[in-house]
Amino acid sequence: MDKNIFKIKKHILNLCKYNFLLIQKKYKKAIAEYLNVDSTQISLYWRGRVGLYCILKAMDVQPNDEVILPAFTCVVVPSAIKYLGAKPIYTAIDPTTYNIDIKKLEDKITLKTKVILAQNTFGLSSDLDPILALGKKHGIKVIEDCAHGFGGSYRERKNGTSATAAFFSSQWNKPFSTGIGGIVLCNDLVLAKKIQTVQESLESPSFKDEIMLATQIFIRKNILRPSIYWAALKVYRWASQHGFISGSSDAGELENAIMPPNYLKAGANIQAKKGLEALQHFGKNLAHRKEVATLYNNAFARLNIEPVYCSEYATHTFIKFPFLVKDQEAFLKLAQQNQIPLGDWLNSPIHPIRKNLERWDYDEGSFPLSEKIGYHILNLPTDESIPIKEAKRIILFLEKNKDELVRSWKELS
Repeated sequence: MDKNIFKIKKHILNLCKYNFLLIQKKYKKAIAEYLNVDSTQISLYWRGRVGLYCILKAMDVQPNDEVILPAFTCVVVPSAIKYLGAKPIYTAIDPTTYNIDIKKLEDKITLKTKVILAQNTFGLSSDLDPILALGKKHGIKVIEDCAHGFGGSYRERKNGTSATAAFFSSQWNKPFSTGIGGIVLCNDLVLAKKIQTVQESLESPSFKDEIMLATQIFIRKNILRPSIYWAALKVYRWASQHGFISGSSDAGELENAIMPPNYLKAGANIQAKKGLEALQHFGKNLAHRKEVATLYNNAFARLNIEPVYCSEYATHTFIKFPFLVKDQEAFLKLAQQNQIPLGDWLNSPIHPIRKNLERWDYDEGSFPLSEKIGYHILNLPTDESIPIKEAKRIILFLEKNKDELVRSWKELS
């Protein structure tokens, strides 16, 4: 009898494992088809930052190696670098694109430079060709930070397909969402195998992780509305900081650059399922973002405020629509009073850190432009939870506060 029970349990586990591998395979194939690459170039992670870590590890980034990145990023990016003992080297950003200022990039290259990270800020690709040329000149690999950029393109090449490798995020509010999640695309087939080997060494998300994430996805889809945005945001941030839910950053990630427990996780079943669903209507999602962004751009133009920069070389996905205000905190409070769902991405050179930046090797005052933008930036939502009617209500709020917006633009531009 005991032998039969053991056989049944083993059979069930094998079925579960087979189902997991099948769904992951389908998801990787769907991503690969969208990006027009082979599915062997794709690997999946619990979060995008884990994918970055695995790319760097597969590239043999060692302690004391240097990785160049823009001084306008999320803290999890320099953290992934520091977890390997390497040193993040920040570089200046362009005031129009918020991406790397290419004119100042080469000055940061040393004999220790191993990698350059080229970011898609708010969905706009960096100008990659000159960055890739610099990488080739100095024997340095280039990684596209496509956390914001899935669905965009650079010179008619889809984001992620130009550099040695790229990592994407599928967290809340990203171009397409699996709750939280990460994807890596590697354009070097030899390196892709190394990345896959690193990925296979990661632990699998637990059953508790899967249930927690599935619950959050359900709540976000069926309960959250713009009218309860601010209350929900407070609860979400508190719960994620205390480890009760899977937030954008777990407890500890915002305190120091020491790798937290359970950081190195592969992709989950629930993420693959939700990813397959999201990809089916991704075109509609992306079109909606662009339509809402056009409404915002036209509204700012009517106020004689320069709209978001859109380059000739790239298509913008508008993951968020950024603008600057003189008093960030006061404007956020005003938005809250009017139930306007504003965000504050990227509110410092290493968002969301505003104190003890030296823990991530950032010297305060070293990049005044990045700091000025971070301390004055706000952003408007563009995702599918914001219908056109809601976008127009947000525009009315902006128009009512046009004096403050115009004054801020004149002082800060």
